[in-house]
Amino acid sequence: MHQFNFRISLVLTMLIMVFFAPTEGFSQDGAKIFKGNCASCHKPSTQKLIGPGLQGIRDRWPDEAKLIAWVKNSQEFLKTGDAYANKLYEQYGKSIMPAFALSDEEVIAVIDWANKGGDAPAPAATADQANTGGVSTDSNAQADSDSYFLVLIGIAVLLIILISVLGSVKRSLETLVNEKKGIIVEPKPVLSPLQKFKYWSSQNKKIVAIASLLLVSWVLKLGWDGLMGVGVYQGYQPEQPIKFSHELHAGQNQIACVYCHSGVEKSKHANIPSANVCMNCHAYIQQGPNYGTEEISKIYAALDYNPETRVYGNNPKPIQWVRVHNLPDHVYFNHSQHVTVGKIECAQCHGPIDSMAVVEQYSPLTMGWCINCHRETEVKFEGNDYYEDLHKKFMEDSDYKKGDVFTVEKIGGLECSKCHY
Repeated sequence: MHQFNFRISLVLTMLIMVFFAPTEGFSQDGAKIFKGNCASCHKPSTQKLIGPGLQGIRDRWPDEAKLIAWVKNSQEFLKTGDAYANKLYEQYGKSIMPAFALSDEEVIAVIDWANKGGDAPAPAATADQANTGGVSTDSNAQADSDSYFLVLIGIAVLLIILISVLGSVKRSLETLVNEKKGIIVEPKPVLSPLQKFKYWSSQNKKIVAIASLLLVSWVLKLGWDGLMGVGVYQGYQPEQPIKFSHELHAGQNQIACVYCHSGVEKSKHANIPSANVCMNCHAYIQQGPNYGTEEISKIYAALDYNPETRVYGNNPKPIQWVRVHNLPDHVYFNHSQHVTVGKIECAQCHGPIDSMAVVEQYSPLTMGWCINCHRETEVKFEGNDYYEDLHKKFMEDSDYKKGDVFTVEKIGGLECSKCHY
């Protein structure tokens, strides 16, 4: 009977390990991997962003091995002289796609997901979503957390059922063995559920120990994730005093970012445009396609402007915009250094802003995220007077090898004092 107990304990231990093992190793989530690595430069459609749209990518790359190599390390793959890869490199302004520490299975999962155009079209927006431009305010992280919690509850229920069934099987076998041997067993007293659990725990200490260890590990993981999320506001999407759609202005109307955020090329701050910038267009455009005159009239009210007489009053009021992207006070960030000198596209940090009806913080903006970017981003030497002397020195360096990539890390991009002062 002790051998039978050992077998039950072994089976339950294996089942618990299988149930609680991470599922990502068995089934890759192409959408999640895409959003975490590719979405800042690509869209899962035919629309171009910084790089080409990924829908139908298998038709353009019939050789899967080459496509995987290109995604994992485009700079190394270019050295093979592949004609199509070099054509893409030239077509998109010689923008270097960073290397990704992804497995072949993860890359294939992204390709399979994006090749079909990504997720199916979303259902019609609810009334609450309509008020925010059709964008749900629930974060993907919260949805993933809720799903994971439900899966754990399901696993726990299955384990309880399994333990109960195996317990019944064990008791039945014991009865049969005793009957065969002619042993008369006194009926056991009726126990409460708590007493049964205590008794079972005392008889299955190994299982209890393993289950307790898994439970404690899970609680510690939840605590760690919670602490790592302190001060991280990825997905933050506040309601603004005036409903301004970047999708309409930057996307459909193709208004350049620098037209409104004029400080981005010459200042530390990108600056919030004044209402007078809005009036360059809205002195004449008095009705919008989404909200009619409702939102534009708020601009007029802030400027104390009469659209009928085209006369400004003497009682203007500032618009109380809510800041979306906010770095800690001890962090230094200069927009002009990144945009003008570094030639970084706005979408690399702010995401597909031209498709956002309501702006949200797209990137985590954590120190690790910035450092990783500095490690992977190549210094733009070509046609850049700012780095002319540095480029010359780099080319004359005897340690330089043809094809080497000179990243921001090599010009002090990881020095603490560069960003903290």
